[in-house]
Amino acid sequence: MRQLQFIRSNTFRWASAVAAVFALFMIVLFGFIYWKIDGYLIARSDRMIAQQLNFMAALPRDRRAAAISDHLGQDSRGVQFAGLFDPAGNRLAGNLRELPRDFTVDGAAQAARVAPVGQPPSGDPLIRAIGRRLENGDVLVLGRNVDETSEISSVVGQALALGLLPALCLCLLAGAWLSVRAQRRVEEVNQRVQRIIAGDLRERLPHRNVSDPFSRLAVIVNSMLDEMEAMINALAGVGNDIAHDLRTPLTRARLSLERGRTHATTLEQLQSVTDKAIGGIDQSLAIITALLRLTEIENSRRSARFGNVALHEILREVCDIYEPIAEDKTIELGVDIDRKLHVWGDRDLLFEAVANLVDNAIKFTPAGGKVGLDLLRGDKETIVRVTDTGSGISEQEREAVLRRFYRSDKMRNTPGVGLGLSLVAAIIKLHGFRLVIHPGSGGRIEIVCLDKANGPTRCRDD
Repeated sequence: MRQLQFIRSNTFRWASAVAAVFALFMIVLFGFIYWKIDGYLIARSDRMIAQQLNFMAALPRDRRAAAISDHLGQDSRGVQFAGLFDPAGNRLAGNLRELPRDFTVDGAAQAARVAPVGQPPSGDPLIRAIGRRLENGDVLVLGRNVDETSEISSVVGQALALGLLPALCLCLLAGAWLSVRAQRRVEEVNQRVQRIIAGDLRERLPHRNVSDPFSRLAVIVNSMLDEMEAMINALAGVGNDIAHDLRTPLTRARLSLERGRTHATTLEQLQSVTDKAIGGIDQSLAIITALLRLTEIENSRRSARFGNVALHEILREVCDIYEPIAEDKTIELGVDIDRKLHVWGDRDLLFEAVANLVDNAIKFTPAGGKVGLDLLRGDKETIVRVTDTGSGISEQEREAVLRRFYRSDKMRNTPGVGLGLSLVAAIIKLHGFRLVIHPGSGGRIEIVCLDKANGPTRCRDD
């Protein structure tokens, strides 16, 4: 079964395809080389034959026979052929018995089957020859055996076999090695994934070299698993927090109704009990509404309503709304706008984010304190800053306060459901802004909008 998987793997198939293409390329290459060499050798032989023929044709008649004899005598390999014939076709000199059949005496190089002197007719070789009729009517034929081309062909074929077969085997072995290596890594990844599916969320995919595509993919998947583990753990904690926070107001509402049914004797007492029950139910509904609102924002369903938003107008409206609340607590609420600034976003969501920050600042600032709302222009960024003279947020709580239902010890007796900053963080993330929480005494939280965050310019000033 493993053998079949090995052969059927895409890696091995690709390696086989590459090997086949490589083999075809080598065959075409060697064929082209053979064709070019064969043509070159034949053309070279034709030029040599033509030069020799011109030389002998220019000699006096009485010296041609001797020149042909000397020419053949210097041929140690026996590849030269020559013949001098009279107008009747009788041999006068040379090693050819007769003129070749179907041979054209026109001075052009051509292939011819010749009959050498002293050889049987069955062994007539095929040569390249040139014939010319001289001024006295004699016919001079010079030729050369070009069997070297067949020898070249044999050498090229051997070179092709010796070079192609090892290369083909090397390609297949490389494909087999890559296929086995890929199968091992896939099997290892499969085992890790099975453990993750079984519930071991701490398991991660193996990775060795960052430059390896498999390892880069593993790093990306591991980052995704880190996020999933954090989300699942957060969801588990949120579920417990939701159950705890809903149980408290619902239990109070039930106890109020039960006591009212048992002990209320007048209409005023019954109305008081009912008001307490309604308050508990309203608190539960507020938690559910805040959760639904947070989910809607995190799913980015409001991004279609983005437009040009005047931040200075939002800050003034928030200040107008919360100024009476601040006065009831004898808290000074002030707004300082550096200039008129605009951003690209959802006006209602940005209003809600700023309102939540101001509400938290007023809620956790003691009587006689101050809450400031500032709109500033920084270096290629716009800043909305909310400050207060309360106890502030410690360094250890900077991340925790953004979690759902988180309430520190100093907030236990303060009304709320622990979702305000979670809503703010979700809105800021949706807009591509940054939420900066400065730790230390006195609260200071900033919404920072970069001019070129997430595409087109998001901030401008009039």
